[in-house]
Amino acid sequence: MASPVVWQQRWHPLREEWVLFTAHRGGRPWIGDTHKPAAAAVPGYDPTCALCPGNRRLHGENPRYPGTYGFTNDLPCFSAEAPAPTGGDDFYRTRPATGTAEVVCYSPDHAKTFVDLTDEECQAVVDLWAERTVVLGARADVDHVLIFENKGSLVGTSNPHPHCQIYAGNLVYGFTAREVESARKFFARTGRFLGQDILAREAAGPRVIAENEAWLACVPWFARYAYEVFILPKRQVPSLAGLTPAERASLGRMVREVATRYDNLWRLPMPYVMAVHQAPCDGPDYAFYPFHLEFHPPLRKPDTMKYLAGPEIGGGSMTNESDPDAKAAELRAVSAVHYQKIG
Repeated sequence: MASPVVWQQRWHPLREEWVLFTAHRGGRPWIGDTHKPAAAAVPGYDPTCALCPGNRRLHGENPRYPGTYGFTNDLPCFSAEAPAPTGGDDFYRTRPATGTAEVVCYSPDHAKTFVDLTDEECQAVVDLWAERTVVLGARADVDHVLIFENKGSLVGTSNPHPHCQIYAGNLVYGFTAREVESARKFFARTGRFLGQDILAREAAGPRVIAENEAWLACVPWFARYAYEVFILPKRQVPSLAGLTPAERASLGRMVREVATRYDNLWRLPMPYVMAVHQAPCDGPDYAFYPFHLEFHPPLRKPDTMKYLAGPEIGGGSMTNESDPDAKAAELRAVSAVHYQKIG
């Protein structure tokens, strides 16, 4: 039997930082705040929802869309009309935030989440991600396309309608910038792709939770959260733009399976932040970049959050109070069919 992961640091090869593991502290007495994800029945249509078909938004009105639907965010964080900032100097630098932001509704049904989508609907979402990556990435004012989903009130989502967001601007987000450098250095040193070496390690280990013809899902050895999951491609690819139609289809199914296993873990809708990590689109060749998806659920127990506190916010390094092998075993043991469909 493997030794428990306690008083141990593990190197995160993508972010080039140490993660502290203290699995013995996961069962410590807890009399702090507890939170349960909302499990109340949600209507299929909400007349007050800005994302439902036919409803008015802050600036505009949705068509009665029948499937996946994307539009420009009414309050984007980047803009093609961003004015030149005033003030600033060589020390306190500033620049305009150029680009745009979009919203992608997965379904017209307000009550659905990714776990409820059909194979065809899953592929339609990923196809739209890829199409917007290509279109937005070709813009002169866009250097990076970040696609992410905030699911659940515990991670701050303001609307339960199934959707994600796309931030496309002249900012290469920090984690992506780190991954570019770590993968570049690894390729220069070894001639190998960093993402594919991680895939090989995880495929041979005990942390795989799901797998299909093109993708592998795992709780990585260096996980920062208890139930963190990576979806890794089985071939080297730097972005959504490089995926084949078959790979996009199987990626959609894999996203659904991960979300389903999360819900099945405690038979409740698991909150998470999901992010698509893909190469910048600012000109250089990023063929070495390790494309992947990351899921970060904030819960470490059914009603207990993983708070970012002194070590994380004050110290700047993550502490994981669990064993990735054990958490992967929990997710692997549950069904790939959603509990609400099997009773």
